[in-house]
Amino acid sequence: MKAAKLALFALVGAASAASLTPRGAPALVSRLRGAGADVDGIALAPKARSSLVTAPSVAPRMLVRGGSTKKLVASAPAKIDFALMAYFFFWYVLNYYYTLNNKRALTAAGGKDGFPMTVAFLQLVIGSIYGLFLWAAPDARKAPAVTSSDLIKMLPIAIFFAGAHAFSVFSMGAGAVSFTQIVKAAEPAFAAVLGTTIYGKSISKAKWLALIPVIGGVCLASAKELDFAWSALITAMLANLMAAFRSNENKKLMETAGLKERIGTVGNQFALTMILSAVVLLPVWMATEMSKWGAFVETFKQSKALQVNLLTSAIFFYIYNELSTLTIKKTSATTQSVANTAKRVIVIVGVAIVLKESLDPMKLLGCAIGIGGVFLYSMVK
Repeated sequence: MKAAKLALFALVGAASAASLTPRGAPALVSRLRGAGADVDGIALAPKARSSLVTAPSVAPRMLVRGGSTKKLVASAPAKIDFALMAYFFFWYVLNYYYTLNNKRALTAAGGKDGFPMTVAFLQLVIGSIYGLFLWAAPDARKAPAVTSSDLIKMLPIAIFFAGAHAFSVFSMGAGAVSFTQIVKAAEPAFAAVLGTTIYGKSISKAKWLALIPVIGGVCLASAKELDFAWSALITAMLANLMAAFRSNENKKLMETAGLKERIGTVGNQFALTMILSAVVLLPVWMATEMSKWGAFVETFKQSKALQVNLLTSAIFFYIYNELSTLTIKKTSATTQSVANTAKRVIVIVGVAIVLKESLDPMKLLGCAIGIGGVFLYSMVK
């Protein structure tokens, strides 16, 4: 019941955060326009800038001296952007509790030998139902006007999104959450390699050099990992690979003429991706764990922990991904990268403490080096 109350609190809090936008977004996510960054696989355009503090515009005054005119800009006291602070707060909180409840659901379902694919699949299904509800609810989000051709073009993104999610869930079920998070911090390395070898992008020498501490930190953290499992390492790396493909494909898709207008909002794009991902993962689940559905249902009936944590982790997963996009409207891509880095540190340490996972000094050092490398990678040009 405690987790259920937390889910209700998060939903209300997230809705309150969204209502703080100038236009009063009714369905958690206001209409995001502009371009710029790719957060959790969601592509946006190049206008996002600003910070936690904004200053109101002030009319300039003119000063005339000896025939010359000078413009003086009056200073004004800074105004705190409470909406942006709320976005960051609930994004961090929900990401933390998604990670924690996801691990608890996996543990209640038997860990890596239980039903990890079923858990991953049902999380996408529950998220899809929530996305459909936002379109159907009165005064909520306007549904997209996409065509069947648009949906077909979105399939590659859905495949990679489903793959990244499923492999992440497998990794967290097979080993320590903190270990999975450390390995997933190396995602920029996968994105850089794929970008240059497959998508024809150029990466500066400074960025390549910044990848050295990222990879080195992951190796150092793995060397003394008490909860190390090869399956956790391999599936986390596969999750990075899927996420890197997803990001690149997402950027290509958003260049399609008229698609952004037909989708309407970034929230709609995420909802469509979630629904298509559930459809994509369905045959994979049928081929791997559908035969164990009866056993899962029995476990689900008998385990309150599985019931509560499966539902809450699915809702938290959906909402924190949407809330993270709200920060793009008011911040720059660099600020977003820094925020992502800080978030990962909080999740690694916080979840490790709650779940009593190992926090060996060597592991912490490797984590610090790896996360620092990610921060450096996001800052250099």
